Amino acid sequence: MKGLRNSTLSSLLVAAFAAMAVPQVMAGVTDRDIENDAKTTGDVLSWGMGTEGQRYSPLDKINLGNVKNLVPVWSFSFGGEKQRGQESQPLVVNGKMFVTGSYSRLYALDAKTGAKLWQYEHRLPDGIMPCCDVVNRGAAVYDNLVIFSTLDAQLVALDQNTGKVVWKEKIDDYQAGYSNTAAPIIAKGLILTGVSGGEFGIVGRVEARDAKTGKMVWSRPTVEGHMGYKYDAAGNKTENGISGTTNATWQGDLWKTGGAATWLGGSYDAKTGLAYFGTGNPAPWNSHLRPGDNLYSCATVAIDVATGQIKWHFQGTPNDGWDYDGVNEFVTFDMNGKRMGGKADRNGFFYVLDANTGKFERGFPFVKKITWAKGLDANGKPIFDPANRPGDPSKGADGKKGEVVFSAPSFLGGKNQMPMAYSPDTGLFYVPANEWGMEIWNEPITYKKGAAYLGAGFTIKTIDDKYIGALRAVDPKTGKIVWEVTNNAPLWGGVMTTKGGLVFWGTPEGFLKAADAKTGKEVWSFQTGTGVVAPPITWEQDGEQYIGVAAGWGGAVPLWGGDVAKKVNYLNQGGSMWVFKLHK
Repeated sequence: MKGLRNSTLSSLLVAAFAAMAVPQVMAGVTDRDIENDAKTTGDVLSWGMGTEGQRYSPLDKINLGNVKNLVPVWSFSFGGEKQRGQESQPLVVNGKMFVTGSYSRLYALDAKTGAKLWQYEHRLPDGIMPCCDVVNRGAAVYDNLVIFSTLDAQLVALDQNTGKVVWKEKIDDYQAGYSNTAAPIIAKGLILTGVSGGEFGIVGRVEARDAKTGKMVWSRPTVEGHMGYKYDAAGNKTENGISGTTNATWQGDLWKTGGAATWLGGSYDAKTGLAYFGTGNPAPWNSHLRPGDNLYSCATVAIDVATGQIKWHFQGTPNDGWDYDGVNEFVTFDMNGKRMGGKADRNGFFYVLDANTGKFERGFPFVKKITWAKGLDANGKPIFDPANRPGDPSKGADGKKGEVVFSAPSFLGGKNQMPMAYSPDTGLFYVPANEWGMEIWNEPITYKKGAAYLGAGFTIKTIDDKYIGALRAVDPKTGKIVWEVTNNAPLWGGVMTTKGGLVFWGTPEGFLKAADAKTGKEVWSFQTGTGVVAPPITWEQDGEQYIGVAAGWGGAVPLWGGDVAKKVNYLNQGGSMWVFKLHK
């Protein structure tokens, strides 16, 4: 019996050690996982903490009563001299964190300890032309892949466990001005991406690819007059209809280099079956050259994911003359028994639309100074102030510079790339807003492939000496600003809110902060050592709630910010990932 017991024990030990030696195969991320991302707490699978983009977590282990005990657990440096702006939203899958860094890098980290598992550094060619810093806003996950876009306009899929390249596809020609900085999103097995490069005369579009293989399924241009396409399994394309009607809202040939880049990426709502992408400025900035609405620039475009067809659009700034990109995220939510969407537009107005039809529900300012428009009409269209539109430079004194006008907000926007959050608990949107203006004028311009295509000059100006940034709680039902927390420097990082009654956001001065979601009272802050221009996330692991945020000052403000850039030139760059939990 003793020998039998020893033999049995030996067999069990051998089996146990064998099980430890064999890597555990984790189930891949599915469409169902992604559609449930906003409800599950053990992972973060999409940009927006749910494809709807609400950036709300049902976690409440960290709450108003104990947030004062929040302490750092680990910090990971992105390393080297490649710092600049860090705008990435991390993802968390099966205990692994995937976070992108500046210069098209991606890191896989142990989400609990911060230990580096692997690193991928994309080899960038000379001559890339990113408009607004060498940033990247995050990745997507599907099956066993982690997928992100690069500054030379490629899409790269890596094995989540090893970091090895599984597939790589070219989006477009970086030498023609195309780049990519947005986090892709997944919808129904498709990876949806946009394009960057609106200042270089590119043509905006949305693409859908098979997420497992990278092969194209459909493409939809966001400039009127360009043909959309469908692709079969062999890569053969067939026409899928022109976007809009050629020359209906663009005269002449300017639509051929019309801009409208979809550079922030999109959101997706499984309840509507629609993907929502914001579109950037028409090209060139000089609006007198292109009379008309210039569809589909400065708009929200709702695309049927199954067909690649535009179902509806809503244009915030027709015939844009101020670079008021409408790329800001469209966040879907329930209101009065209907599926709605909210958007804090770069032009300074907040829009509430029917998510199924695009019907205008209401619009209101979320910044305190708007000069380019006198308001919105009953359909949500702007009532322009002609005196505040930059004019024809040929009519200037020297024929080379148009009249200088002062416009607010500045072209950096009432809100720019930094995503807002929505809480179903309070019914409020939390919007990182900025108060600033600009002197702007038009200049003569001609298109040259790969060259800057603006036709305007500008200087960013401060409006209020007391503050520039303001985190604002906005009621979409009334348009009321319920509370605000002002900030000396412009806010450039995103926002997150939780069931614990908290709102988290970062500042260029280096703080990650938390406030009471109902009152705006600041209840916690931590100094990361460099500006925070990225959105925070939260997840649960081994029974504990974690908060994470990437830190690293940069982005468009220090590059394009004029007088504002001079005001904040004391801020230091960096590049790191910070993670926090409650101190026991």
